[in-house]
Amino acid sequence: MQLNDITPSIQPGPAFDNAIARLKQTGVELPTFAQLADPGKIPERIRKALEKVAPDDPNAANLFRVHWNNDEYRTGQGATPRYLVLPEELTQVKAKIVVALGYTFPMIGAHKVLPAYACLVTRLVTGRFDPLNHRAVWPSTGNYCRGGVALSRIMGCRGIAVLPAGMSQERFDWLANWVADPSDIVRTPGTESNVKEIYDKCAEMAQDPSNVILNQFSEFGNYLSHISCTGPALERIFNDVKKTSPGAKLAAFVAASGSAGTLAAGDYLKAAQGAKIVAVEASECPTLLYNGHGEHNIQGIGDKHVPLIHNVMNTDIVVGISDRATDELDLLFNSSVGKDYLTKRRHVDQGVVADLKLIGFSGICNVLAAIKTARRLELGSDDVLVTIATDSGAMYGSEREKLSSAHYPDGFDAVSAGEVFGRHLLGLADNDLIEMTHLDRRRVFNLGYYTWVEQQGLSTADFDRRKDQSFWQGIAGERAAWDKLIEEFNARTGVKLGA
Repeated sequence: MQLNDITPSIQPGPAFDNAIARLKQTGVELPTFAQLADPGKIPERIRKALEKVAPDDPNAANLFRVHWNNDEYRTGQGATPRYLVLPEELTQVKAKIVVALGYTFPMIGAHKVLPAYACLVTRLVTGRFDPLNHRAVWPSTGNYCRGGVALSRIMGCRGIAVLPAGMSQERFDWLANWVADPSDIVRTPGTESNVKEIYDKCAEMAQDPSNVILNQFSEFGNYLSHISCTGPALERIFNDVKKTSPGAKLAAFVAASGSAGTLAAGDYLKAAQGAKIVAVEASECPTLLYNGHGEHNIQGIGDKHVPLIHNVMNTDIVVGISDRATDELDLLFNSSVGKDYLTKRRHVDQGVVADLKLIGFSGICNVLAAIKTARRLELGSDDVLVTIATDSGAMYGSEREKLSSAHYPDGFDAVSAGEVFGRHLLGLADNDLIEMTHLDRRRVFNLGYYTWVEQQGLSTADFDRRKDQSFWQGIAGERAAWDKLIEEFNARTGVKLGA
């Protein structure tokens, strides 16, 4: 294994020529990172074209909706990304916890379509992916592979989803409607934390040179998308919050580890606003915290290894959250009994309660980690913690039914709602939390050696390059060069949407 090519330079040859021919044939114009970071830069002709396109259609115009600024209906565009400010009545802390909402993204209702686009486009425009002869293999625990399959369909290539068999049924139902063939859904053993099993299957599939593995855990396009697009989007949200809270300070950015791509937004926010970076994982699988192992059900956050694209040496805090908390709070937020309890007994604003359905499992996990961080750092009313909800509760109805059947066979009632609130919000302690010293960072960094050098065959020199912040700054600094390649590629295809 080698570090994925992160150099914005073209490799001339048949693959590059075929990519141009296929996207010309399918009528695809590629958005630049600058346009996805600041959707105000999207040309008016494309905005007009989008008026006729539903957000979940497999339409090339929807590539220009792969950004944070979609409105609540997912058809228009706002000046500020959609977000929630969670009140103290819910969080039980004075600090403001702000949640950016990923459900507004097109086709999959989750923000993971953004890194999927970045991983594919950086290969397309450099001649490292041939849509006529290659199959795009998308290993993930659910949302990234859905994004990849959607993009593959739009761009006229074969997309294969590789994910654990134990993921929510909603993921598989979606995939069944989007893949070219049922065999393009590859189920690996286990559940959310069984990432190595995904790697093993991808290693097997990679023996066929027509399979190109777009591994979100090691593709630096994933990192590039979030430091270029998600970071600025979250900063816009923070600046919007400051309009009503002039003394607000951005204390921290909180995100579950997962592929670690989203944590790149923290690198942007630390440089721009001085925010601490908080990485989150499941307490049942405390990999970063305790070099531990186990299984959990916080779907979307991975674990049991340190992703190659995690800038560990810039991480400030690691927090563990139990999947029992995310499972039970999801039921509280999405049941009529739970909503009634929150509004009448806890006096949470009815509008906020109605919007809690927009926060899925990993989003709830992020919110709880933000609460723990606020308590540990003794943050006050001027402090803001920004986090994200990758997807919404719509992806977890089947999981809700499993939980209800197993733990509430007589029904989820007001007493149950009070117990859940008391256990996971009122009683949330700041356990399973480490404020990282340099030695802690080195420990976590070194833990990645076993995955990437011993198991995946990366050289020690390439592995160690990632210790230095100049390595990560170099990736971020190439955005303009990537955009130039995208613009040149579009010029070669000649496709101009809405023209």
